[in-house]
Amino acid sequence: MIEPAYPPKPVPGDRIAVISPGAGLPGLFPQPFELGLERLRKDFGLEPVEYPTTRKMGATPQERAADIHAAFADPDIKAVMASIGGDDQITVLPQLDRELIRANPKPFFGMSDNTNLLAYLYNTGIVGYHGATVMTALGRPVAMDALTADSLRAALFTSGTYELEPAEFWNDVNRDWADPATFESEPEMRPGDGWTWVNADRVVEGRSWGGCLEILGWLLMANREIAPDLAQYDGGVLLLETTEELPSSEEVFRTLRNMGERGLLSRFSALLMGRAKTWSFEQPNSPEEAARYAAEQREAVLRAMRVYAPNTPIVFDVDFGHTDPQLVLPYGGFVRVDGPARRITVTY
Repeated sequence: MIEPAYPPKPVPGDRIAVISPGAGLPGLFPQPFELGLERLRKDFGLEPVEYPTTRKMGATPQERAADIHAAFADPDIKAVMASIGGDDQITVLPQLDRELIRANPKPFFGMSDNTNLLAYLYNTGIVGYHGATVMTALGRPVAMDALTADSLRAALFTSGTYELEPAEFWNDVNRDWADPATFESEPEMRPGDGWTWVNADRVVEGRSWGGCLEILGWLLMANREIAPDLAQYDGGVLLLETTEELPSSEEVFRTLRNMGERGLLSRFSALLMGRAKTWSFEQPNSPEEAARYAAEQREAVLRAMRVYAPNTPIVFDVDFGHTDPQLVLPYGGFVRVDGPARRITVTY
């Protein structure tokens, strides 16, 4: 295993690849995608470059892998960002040329199905960045959330430490991207209630690993991009979050239980659990139902951790993943969890 290293950062004026290694949803929903591209240009000073499958639904794994290779191999491209997630990026991984990517390290930004590529980069020796896809974080109606924009700017352009903050307001209720009226007003936010700490009696720091819980479950089933020597995760910080598919609390518990049986959970020095996504078009929970869903998920996590890693510090409701705001976290980079001071600091 090659220890992950931070790739060189872009500067304003550079070109950034925009790819769809999961699904070409920009072709179906151009409005949030175009808005995200405009913000990359105007707010961040970067020039987005699209590839053949960026807007192509149904692209083969080989076609999507070719776009990844082209983005990493081009010396004029200084960073790579996913348009959005998907559900079959795991089929792209066997098509990738690890040596080509290792020889051309670049910051990659993505989440959800992009957990596949983030885990691949981790094993290739490249620190990636969990968060900030074009259509979600950058394509947010009216304006990016201030916390999202600030963390993305720091992750893109700086190489120092950055302290995460609990969101004062957050949202997880989506609106229809096909309806132009969606983009006429900002999402309706609700008050945040801070982070919840468990076993917050120490300070730990380690390299982060994890991502979307459902995708990690698939990787474990396929035995893909999971290190054969689990000792490489010793002392790391585990990042976990769940999707708009709203996995049941029992599914969350069983996935964590299986990770525990594999010997994974006890390896990590801390767990950061992303704020639970509690609403979807298929399951439009009322506020009361949403609160119950989040509480049940939290208890499922605690139930598994009590068995397999009972003393591990845990922080719940960190604003990364499928809710808004969407903080950017280094993947394979350093995360410091200070329990007594209730602070989380990442190194970009």
